[in-house]
Amino acid sequence: MTVGNFLTYLSPQAYLEAEKFSPIKHEYIQGEIYAMTGASDAHVTICTNLAAILRNHMRGSGCRLYLSDMKARIESRDIYYYPDLMVTCDTRDTNFEYFKRYPCLIIEVLSSSTEAFDRGDKFSDYQELETLQEYVLVSQKRQRVDCFRRNPVGIWEFYSYHKEQKLHLASIDFTCSLAQVYEDILFPQTIPPTDETVYKTLQ
Repeated sequence: MTVGNFLTYLSPQAYLEAEKFSPIKHEYIQGEIYAMTGASDAHVTICTNLAAILRNHMRGSGCRLYLSDMKARIESRDIYYYPDLMVTCDTRDTNFEYFKRYPCLIIEVLSSSTEAFDRGDKFSDYQELETLQEYVLVSQKRQRVDCFRRNPVGIWEFYSYHKEQKLHLASIDFTCSLAQVYEDILFPQTIPPTDETVYKTLQ
């Protein structure tokens, strides 16, 4: 945590207590906290779509779906993140009110400012979760979902889903169309350049 020009360490216990009353959510990385910014219309809509279809699929299964207000605790790295969506099917997680330690599925909706971190250091941190079977990254710019799936020997395999393909989440035995994920999302239209535009560009 930065105070003035001084860096001070915040304990996990102090962070959890402060976060209960904070009007702004913060992620916690090894004693430092980072405020989270607001989300775009597309980001919120995609999360809402996924929450609706996943909740219906998991009803009665014993698994629990959590949205972006629930923290994932990575104990080995001393980190608390707020995933956009998280599923846990582990009964041990009923012991934790403000975070979960044993998720099987984590989904992050990408933005321009977070994509590099979500694909890099954050994914590396999430791999420390022993129960995590799938890490899913959802684009806001196009119909594309990237899924990293841990195979039976612990190797992460990459699967990418586009447009007319079906999204498959093996961790919860779930399949849906990408159209359902991106319902009500309006992507920017690409307008082919006219001859006049090309001529001006070449001048």
